[in-house]
Amino acid sequence: MLNLCRHVSRFSSSPIRRYSAALPKPNPHPEVRCNKIFINNEWVDAVSGKTFATINPATEDTICHVAEGDKADIDKAVAAAKEAFKLGSEWRTMDASDRGHLLLRLADLMERDKIYLSELESIDNGKPFHDAYNVDVELCIRHYRYYGGWADKIFGSTIPSDGPFFVYSRREPIGVVGQIIPWNFPALMQAWKLGPALACGVTVVMKPAEQTPLTALYVAQLAKEAGFPPGVLNIVPGYGPTAGGALLDHPDVSKIAFTGSTEVGKIVQKRAGESLKRITLELGGKSPVIVLDDVDIDFAVKQCQTALFLNQGQCCTAGSRIFVQDGIYNEFVRRTVAATQQRVVGDPFNPSTNQGPQVDADQFSKILELIESGKAEGAKLMCGGARHGDRGYFIQSTVFADVSDEMRIAREEIFGPVMQIMRFSTIMKLFSEPAIQSTDWLPAYSQIM
Repeated sequence: MLNLCRHVSRFSSSPIRRYSAALPKPNPHPEVRCNKIFINNEWVDAVSGKTFATINPATEDTICHVAEGDKADIDKAVAAAKEAFKLGSEWRTMDASDRGHLLLRLADLMERDKIYLSELESIDNGKPFHDAYNVDVELCIRHYRYYGGWADKIFGSTIPSDGPFFVYSRREPIGVVGQIIPWNFPALMQAWKLGPALACGVTVVMKPAEQTPLTALYVAQLAKEAGFPPGVLNIVPGYGPTAGGALLDHPDVSKIAFTGSTEVGKIVQKRAGESLKRITLELGGKSPVIVLDDVDIDFAVKQCQTALFLNQGQCCTAGSRIFVQDGIYNEFVRRTVAATQQRVVGDPFNPSTNQGPQVDADQFSKILELIESGKAEGAKLMCGGARHGDRGYFIQSTVFADVSDEMRIAREEIFGPVMQIMRFSTIMKLFSEPAIQSTDWLPAYSQIM
């Protein structure tokens, strides 16, 4: 199995390279066209009249103010979604192939506005524009097209049975679905949630992350333009304890789909479970990468750079625990430090930038605090380890060596550009270590090279 993993890994590649295209010149100050709540295909203010600021993490300036939804707005959105799901409604009587055509139309509109969506994603989240354009929004378009093709291919089966009976199963949409998405891949997480849900014929109330609501709101406008009936898609920006909590508790919501931290996922599971809602959770991780001493070291270094630093390290599948075998450990560390020091941290709209800012002040402070804990607990800081510049939530690309299992940076999900390199002697001894066996550290992703 290890030989197979070594062989297969040679063919893996960066998603940025796979989907790269000619980069258009972006507008670093795009006009925000949608900043209200989207219910029943209409833009409305919050019932409370409240708004909140969405911040450009590269400058710490306010981009705009967005309507702040809470329980009253969630109630309105769920009522609209429930009405759209009624038997005999336009959505319920629509042919499955026509649902697929709407998803394909949405993808076409996103392709038309790809530059603008990428600008919004970059200014609101902080990721480099070339990543937003070549990876995030491109994959969104492909995702909606993929699920557009699935809409008329969902079917049940006939089941053999004793006696004079005809037994069959039929797959039907379950009702109103509440979806809560994170801030690290705002547009892509929305596509991952909406694509399969709309293909299946449910109606949706979505709460985007309060840090990054802008692309989600604009996609709602495109969905209206594509022809989705009123009430099928509703977007309520707001905060987790208020808007998110109301969605979890609402009796007319049949399912909750949540992507976010493990800590909040436990709250979601408990609260949604009290009303026996179906629940789908995609949570955090502390994923290992295991580097064996017969590997091509340059290849391994390149793979580990992508595994950890992609998206400013803000990725639930980040390969943040890198176990390197004794025979190549020192050389691997040396080449990793050299590669990391070549990374360009800075303006997301500069084509040469590899790493933009962290998403907000809270994440910025959390990462710096964990870096300090690594220093204090005896990890060897090889490069980085501090703020980059004096404006924006930028952190230097950081590498720690000689990290041990008991250190916080080895145990906690940092969700930032901080690499931890750990040493092991044999693969059998590594697999017997608590760091690999512990169920508290179950990875979202692992790779062996």
